[in-house]
Amino acid sequence: MMKYSVDGEELADKSPCAGVRADLKMCLLESDCCKKERKTPRECLLKPRDGSVPNECFVLRNTFFECKRSMLDNRQRFRGRKGY
Repeated sequence: MMKYSVDGEELADKSPCAGVRADLKMCLLESDCCKKERKTPRECLLKPRDGSVPNECFVLRNTFFECKRSMLDNRQRFRGRKGY
């Protein structure tokens, strides 16, 4: 799993799920879909899995979804939010 950090710098965004969002963004921007095919990250996630986007990015997308969903789930108040 990727962890976004650059020489001790921290994310300016302190909102919940910000770490997962940053990792997903970096994963997509470093993929062949964005670099070689010059598509936006949104277009890369919407297209079928053809190998230009690593599977790790799809796992991060699911983790980001679970993190956002746990913010709305009242049961998660006691368990804590998913993600990092």
